[in-house]
Amino acid sequence: MKFGVGQPVPRLEDPRLITGSGRFTDDVNLPDQLYMAIARSPYPHGSIASIDTDAAEAAAGVVAVYTAADIESLGGMPCRAVLKDRQGNPCFIPKRPLLAEGRVRFVGEPVAAVVARTRTEARDAAELVLLEVEDLPAVVDLNAAAAAEATVLHEAHGSNLAIHYENGDEAAWEAAAAAAAHRVQVSLVNNRVAPSPLEPRAAVGHYANGTFTLYNPSQGAFAQQGVLARAIFDEPLESIRVISGETGGGFGIRGEVHPEAALTLFASRALGAPVKWHGDRSEMFLSDSHGRDNLTRADLALDESGRALGVRIETLANLGAYCSAVGPFVPTMAGGRVVGTVYRLPALYHSVRCLYTNTMPVAAYRGAGRPEACYVMERLMDEAARQLGIGRDEIRRRNFIPSSAMPFVNHSGVSISSGEFEATMDLALERADWAGFERRRRRSEGLGRLRGIGLGYYVESSGGGPEEEARVRIHPDGSAEVIVGTYSHGQGHETAFAQILSDTFGIEFDKIRFIQGDTAFVKFGGGTGGSRSSQMGGIAVKRAGEGVIEQGRAVAAELLQSEPGRVTYEAAVYRLDDASAQVSLADVARAAETAQFGGEGLAETHRYDRGAGTYTFPNGAHVAEVEIDPDTGVLHICRYTAVDDCGRVINPLLAAGQVHGGVVQGLGQALLENVVYDTDGQLLTGSFLDYAMPFADAMPDVDVSFNEVLDPNNELGVKGIGEGGACGAPPALVNAALHALASRGVTAIDMPLTPEKLWRAANGLSLQERAG
Repeated sequence: MKFGVGQPVPRLEDPRLITGSGRFTDDVNLPDQLYMAIARSPYPHGSIASIDTDAAEAAAGVVAVYTAADIESLGGMPCRAVLKDRQGNPCFIPKRPLLAEGRVRFVGEPVAAVVARTRTEARDAAELVLLEVEDLPAVVDLNAAAAAEATVLHEAHGSNLAIHYENGDEAAWEAAAAAAAHRVQVSLVNNRVAPSPLEPRAAVGHYANGTFTLYNPSQGAFAQQGVLARAIFDEPLESIRVISGETGGGFGIRGEVHPEAALTLFASRALGAPVKWHGDRSEMFLSDSHGRDNLTRADLALDESGRALGVRIETLANLGAYCSAVGPFVPTMAGGRVVGTVYRLPALYHSVRCLYTNTMPVAAYRGAGRPEACYVMERLMDEAARQLGIGRDEIRRRNFIPSSAMPFVNHSGVSISSGEFEATMDLALERADWAGFERRRRRSEGLGRLRGIGLGYYVESSGGGPEEEARVRIHPDGSAEVIVGTYSHGQGHETAFAQILSDTFGIEFDKIRFIQGDTAFVKFGGGTGGSRSSQMGGIAVKRAGEGVIEQGRAVAAELLQSEPGRVTYEAAVYRLDDASAQVSLADVARAAETAQFGGEGLAETHRYDRGAGTYTFPNGAHVAEVEIDPDTGVLHICRYTAVDDCGRVINPLLAAGQVHGGVVQGLGQALLENVVYDTDGQLLTGSFLDYAMPFADAMPDVDVSFNEVLDPNNELGVKGIGEGGACGAPPALVNAALHALASRGVTAIDMPLTPEKLWRAANGLSLQERAG
């Protein structure tokens, strides 16, 4: 098919988006709409003495002001990360109220909601809410939070430790370490980042005739409907409708319900009018969940030839002040599924202590634990190569899991089903001209610059929840409609799923209508996250389409006055096996809507269940080549090469776009992005003046290619591609920078690699020293 699977079809979504025809949540305005603003805590930690709302209530245009006492009927925001430690103790998950109750625990925590007739009036009145607190010491640093004498955020628990997660065999690690010819250690910072999607969060809540309707950007409307109905409002599922229109980026934060969305619904029910809230960018820095924020010590044991005997990885993971929807799951089980990544490790011990601090809660951020796991192993491999005097590519070859070992069960008990890691790396090295690097290094040296090349190999477990649903209908004119429970917030599902159905039915690409993000139509769905859409939604769509064809075969047989076994299907036509007669797919769809055939039309709903504990494993080799000016610390990315194995590529244009996006976010974290709190818990990076985002002119042209190793566990052979760039880019970039700085005696550096940090490293200065 011209527009089938494997073809580089331009996105169907783009014309409406680039011409301003898309409808985002902030474009939704309902009759008699009121506006909400949130009063937030300027204090990082303290017991609430009083919340004075008198001045706010008396302000012009104000209709209502709500504090925690006014919304006691509502539940808190749930955490779905159900974990236990090795002793069987559950992870401590404190209540996270929609509005602060009794104590504030981070700067930006919602304290009151103000509703007024205009947005300006609401925001002005929110400034008049007076919060008085009895200050408590703030704990921001992870090591301080873990200390016995630390201030405890949730006193009922008695410590800041939510859970101590352990995996692997510590005794086996100790034995491997004792027998090792070489030991390599690294201490690493995985810096905190702010997701910063292009579209700030917004919500419009409307209550009428006993039904809530929420317009809200999301990563899956059905999941948000469930949280609102079950956890927050305690209402039947069908009493809440969630509509997610165009969504300008997700990256994890759209995967959970935020307080503002629930508060608009509460206020709308109380006031009898629609209520709208729209945050600005500065407010997002205070109220969007953050990502990453780990401190890790890792120890690799190797034999004389440089083959790994075992690894110990110990991490302190920052949860922030509360558990987000998936907070403690991310650094433990999500990252833990791929701990050790693509290497054979006879022994492994993995320890993660999840800690509460007086900072914004941390949630899933593109890759969600897997980039952190890959960063650890790639830094270890480069350090081992340096200490043992082995080529960085060679030490990986000696330790890769070979394709002949697939399926390979790792230390987490997860089966890696397919991958050709050495072949993928070789393709990347060839495309990056790894062998010709020394010539380019000498040229840079002649210009007074330091040049380096770095490799980052990643693997991630993708798939998310094990079930997904799609409903496909053929209309009497022969066009198709597909409703699917995944959710596109930039990935291009409307295009990719149309390609799958175009292949399945043999119908024209532009005759397929796509519906998502509205629980009036989407009755089940796992949403989008964990690079799951093609492998879950795609399979559900394909199987639903095949179900329609089989359903239509019986109708066609009766129309052709034959047995179903004699009816074949190809290119939207049912034919008898001797080609003596035929009917079109449209003819069959029209017939299926008549009373003779039941009148329900030609439609099939398929819920795909891949099985619990089964994932796909996208992987790839990324190579970064950089040049550093030692006089200024400015780093220039000279070239960037990505070879990814995402299984079958449904649409090369879409897949390349996903690689580009992931790589830029990974490079942003490695070079620039860093959420900073001072020691008192005040957020110092509260705007783009302070929080540095990558600009297009600083990003390289990414050379993207694919090594398609099909996944054997699904009929499309797909794996996932949305998060690979965020996994591969940080280690590739940091390893390249360390390679460039090696001539200056630098062996370790932490993200982000700001010009000042690189300048100090290149000139032998610590971060505290002044230049002479």
